[in-house]
Amino acid sequence: MIFLASTSAMAEMRSLTLGQAMAIAMEQNRDIEKAREYAKYVQGKYVEERAAALPQLALNGSAILTQDDSQKVLATLAPREHTRAIDLTLSQPLFTWGKVSAAIRAAEVGLKTADEQLRLYRQAAYRDVTTAFYDILLARELNNLAMENLAQKQRLLDESKRRYEAGVATDYDVLAAEVAVENARPEVIRTKNSVRTVRERLRFLLALDKDEVDAVGSLEAEVNVPKTYEDALATARIRRPELGDLRYRIGIYRELVTIAAADNKPRLDLKGGVGWHWLDVRDSGVSGNADGAAWNIGVFFSFPFFDGLKTGGRVTQAKSDLRTREIEEAKLLDSIALDVRDSGNAVKEAAEIVQALGGTVHQAERLLQMAEKGYEFGVKIKLEVDDAQLNLLQARSNLARAQRDYRVAWANYEWAMGTAGE
Repeated sequence: MIFLASTSAMAEMRSLTLGQAMAIAMEQNRDIEKAREYAKYVQGKYVEERAAALPQLALNGSAILTQDDSQKVLATLAPREHTRAIDLTLSQPLFTWGKVSAAIRAAEVGLKTADEQLRLYRQAAYRDVTTAFYDILLARELNNLAMENLAQKQRLLDESKRRYEAGVATDYDVLAAEVAVENARPEVIRTKNSVRTVRERLRFLLALDKDEVDAVGSLEAEVNVPKTYEDALATARIRRPELGDLRYRIGIYRELVTIAAADNKPRLDLKGGVGWHWLDVRDSGVSGNADGAAWNIGVFFSFPFFDGLKTGGRVTQAKSDLRTREIEEAKLLDSIALDVRDSGNAVKEAAEIVQALGGTVHQAERLLQMAEKGYEFGVKIKLEVDDAQLNLLQARSNLARAQRDYRVAWANYEWAMGTAGE
C-alpha cells in the first residue's frame, strides 16, 4: 500500500518547460479567468445601454370590476362595469439631448477596457510565472551545490580518517572534518525546503489543484542589450495595458458628464399601443356588453427645467471624477517612467555581474583541484582546502543567482515596457 501511494505521488509530478508553464497559465491563471469574466460583464453592459435606443415592447393585460356610486346623479342606479383588456405597447425615445448615445459610446469604450484588463493580467502572469520558474531552477541549483559541498566535506572527512590511520594526521583533523560535515547539513535542508516552496508558488500561479510541478530548463541566458531609456519609455507609453485601460476609462467619464448634463434637458418619446378591450355594464338603466379593437399613438414632450439643482450637482461630480482620472493618468505616467528606468538599470546590473562571473567558476574549480591534490600529498593544509571549497561554492552560487536575476530582470523590463509575453 505504501509503495502504491508513493508511486501515485511520483506520477503526479509534472516537469514543465517555461513555454509549457506559460501555456497553462494563460488558460488557468485565476486573474486571467477574472479578466475573461469582466469581458463578459462589459459585453452585457453594452447590450444594456444599447437597449435604451431601441423600441421597448410590452404585452399587458387587465381585468377590472368598477362601481362608482357618485354616478347615481346620472342614473337611478350606479353602473357596475367589468372591463378586460389586452394591449401591446410601444415606447421609443426620439430625442434625449445626447443621453442615450453617450451611454452607448461609454459602453463601447468599456468593451475596450476589457481587452486591456485581459492584456494586463496576461502580462502579470507572464512576469510572475517567469520569476517562479527561474526561482525553482535557482533553488535547485543551490540545493545541488549544498549537497556537493556536503559530499566534498564527507570526502575530506574520509581522507582525514585515512591519514589518521596512516599516522600522518591527528584526531584534531578528524574532529574538524566531522564538524565541517555537520555544519554543511543545515544548508542542504534549507535549500531542499526552498525548492518545495518555490514549486508551490509556481503551482499556485498555474492554478493546479493536485499536481506537483517542477521546472525543466537552464539558468544560462544570452545577455542582450536593453533599449535606450527614451525608446523604452516611448514603448511603455504606447503598450502598457493599465495606461491604455485608464485612458479608455477617461473616455467613459467624459461621456458620463454628457449623461449627467442631459437630466434636466428636453426629450421626446413616441408611445403607442394596440389591443382588444371588453366592456360589460350591469345594474343601470342600460345594460350590455361589447368588445373591439383599441389603439393609441402619440409623441410626448418632457422638460424638467428645474429640479432643485440636482442635475447641476451631478454634473459637478461627473466633472470631478473625470479630472481625478486625468490626474491618475499623469501619476501613472510618472510611475511608468520610474519603472522603465529602474528595470533597465536592473537588467544592465545583472548582465554585468553575469559577464564578470563567467570565468570565475572555472578558476575556482581549478584552485580546488590543486588544493585537494596538495592536501593529499601533504603540501597543503586543510585551511587552504576549506578556502578553495568556499571560493568555489561562492562563485557557483553567485553565478547562479546572477543568471536568475538577469532572467527575472529582463521579464520585469518587458513588463515595464508593456511587452511581456507579446
